[in-house]
Amino acid sequence: MELKVLLEFIKLEHTLFSLPFVFIGALLAGDPSITQLLWIFVAAIGARGLAMTLNRIIDKDVDAANPRTAQRHLPSGRMSMRSAWSLSFIFLSMLLLGAWRLNMIALQLAWIPVLAFVIYPFLKRRTWLCHLWLGICLGLAPAGAWLGVYGVDAGWDAVSGMHWWPQLFLVCFAVMLWISAFDLGYSQMDIDSDLANGIYSFPARFGPQTAIKAAVILTLLWGTSLAIAVQELWWQAATALMVVANIIVLTSSRNDMVAFQNRLFRTSVSTGWVLLAGLSIGLFI
Repeated sequence: MELKVLLEFIKLEHTLFSLPFVFIGALLAGDPSITQLLWIFVAAIGARGLAMTLNRIIDKDVDAANPRTAQRHLPSGRMSMRSAWSLSFIFLSMLLLGAWRLNMIALQLAWIPVLAFVIYPFLKRRTWLCHLWLGICLGLAPAGAWLGVYGVDAGWDAVSGMHWWPQLFLVCFAVMLWISAFDLGYSQMDIDSDLANGIYSFPARFGPQTAIKAAVILTLLWGTSLAIAVQELWWQAATALMVVANIIVLTSSRNDMVAFQNRLFRTSVSTGWVLLAGLSIGLFI
């Protein structure tokens, strides 16, 4: 399999969404070592690749019915199902290897994101709440990294002792709302296809204007959650900046959906990295 085909299939650039929040979770746990950050990175790449691969496999028929996605690798036949399943095994192995090298608690809880990834593609066939579930999948990223660092010494007490409350919870909750808001905007382009093929997206159920209003409300909520989570000037400045930037993009013109999608994608990718920079400046400078 050509590397170019592989990267196109898993959309490696989408890893940029979750990766900064992975590192944010690690920093909130304390002072991670370079080795810990390396294994967190391996686990994060594995989790992201597994999520995308499972989504492509389960959604093969849905993608084939949507003109925007009909040319993806599986529905178009550019990649076999056998190759896709092989990739999912490789990414699962990366996730488990990274979790194992961090600590046993991280390994023993690795089934949680895997289950979340499997459930998500089926929800869009049942309920418009699928956007929130996608948010939960991404919201697990900082939690996993935090556990990878904090769980080394704390063990199961990291979970049972509520050491993740409220700071880590608020960050994970904010990530859930943030990616849900993004997905409400991103799914605007698929409304006609969703209606024709029985996909229960929020924009298809309630209309594009309502979806954008909901996305703006979610954006205000995730900004509030992040501001409460970390009482640090640079972090709060970064949060305020990205809340404003996301709302501007969400409420911008959608006459050209491709241009709107590109603006939304770039702004959403930037969000996590700006927040990571704000946290890092506050902690180390």
